[in-house]
Amino acid sequence: MDGRELRNCFGKFPTGVTIVSWFDGRVQKGITVNSFTSVSLDPPLALISIHKEAKACTSMKDKAFTINILSDEQESIAWKFAGSKQEILEIDWDNKGISPKINGSVAWLECTPWKEYGAGDHVLFIGEIQELHFENLEALTFYQGKMGSAKLTSKAAEFTSKPAKLTSSH
Repeated sequence: MDGRELRNCFGKFPTGVTIVSWFDGRVQKGITVNSFTSVSLDPPLALISIHKEAKACTSMKDKAFTINILSDEQESIAWKFAGSKQEILEIDWDNKGISPKINGSVAWLECTPWKEYGAGDHVLFIGEIQELHFENLEALTFYQGKMGSAKLTSKAAEFTSKPAKLTSSH
């Protein structure tokens, strides 16, 4: 299978953008990740996927980490941790707790390592969520190789405010 074609197909699915951050000694480290998902409510678990060749993959091994869900005002932070050179960029860190958090994020989930799995050319890190925080901000999105915003139209906001009722087709 052609890797570029597969990547383009995956790009048809819009995702949020996160920075996964951890302490390396007293220094904050991070990597931009859009492969993030909830796993379980009991226990509270979240999963991130990181390429096994990334420095972050070995640097964060067995360390507490935070999944920072970026706001649409934090695109430059996403590019910085994806390896793009940015003009002078100050990051407003909150260093309290077991791992660093980026202030101004839509949400953050502070995790302790739970399980780790090799999966092809990636490593899946599952963290047990210890603390969380969220704000009423618009999330940064990634779709077909471009950053954007999750801003809702008024019609979409109206639709999402109604309670959802899921039914089984079985």
